[in-house]
Amino acid sequence: MNLSLFQAASGMNASMRWQEVTAENLAAGQVPGYKRQEVSFAPFAAGLVPVPTTADTRYVMPKATTETDFTPGGFRGTQVDTDLAIDGHGFFAVQLPSGEIGYTRDGEFHRTPDGRLLTKQGFPVMGDNGPVQIDPKDARLFISSTGEITQGTEAHGKIRIVEFNDPSKLTPIGGGQFIAQHPDLNSRDVATPSVRQGYLELGNANPVGEMTHLISSLRMFEMNQKVAQSQDERLGKTITELAGNL
Repeated sequence: MNLSLFQAASGMNASMRWQEVTAENLAAGQVPGYKRQEVSFAPFAAGLVPVPTTADTRYVMPKATTETDFTPGGFRGTQVDTDLAIDGHGFFAVQLPSGEIGYTRDGEFHRTPDGRLLTKQGFPVMGDNGPVQIDPKDARLFISSTGEITQGTEAHGKIRIVEFNDPSKLTPIGGGQFIAQHPDLNSRDVATPSVRQGYLELGNANPVGEMTHLISSLRMFEMNQKVAQSQDERLGKTITELAGNL
């Protein structure tokens, strides 16, 4: 078995994954509250090579794994009363079309004519008593630093903000949204959140850094491609020479 050929192919696959993640970071970098994905590389044991005179030798392959970088971004003032940013830890809870609860740092919300508060994807924003419902006839809207919603003297509950024991185990589903599927995840509502009305959190992806990663992943792919081509040519030459000796 030609291990170099398989290792080169595995390296090409890992670099392709790096390119995909980097492209996603570049595409979604302008989404408010977006958290960039990071790729790390590590060897994993793929099997044993039988060696007649010594003990079998274990061989490894490169593998790419992806994690979310939850470093907070900066803030941009918008003066829009439905724009919200979380200053600190936690996620806005939203109701996905499946009925499952999703989590996001993107607070670019809008109100509907019937008084619902929705994300840009059309998902209802959750409050402490279910989806947020405000008075559609009252243009006033005030959301306190702790998330309480009022219109004049009328209260409409509190924006639900959730924190997790290990956010790295959240599953990204695109568009800055996450779901909690990992069995080790525990969640709770943040008791005293810090909310900024009229602000949006910026994404934490740096376009210059991501372009650098894109170039590096391409170079890594090309190097592994050359190794694979070299091994393929060597095998072809060996087969030709063996065939000529028959």
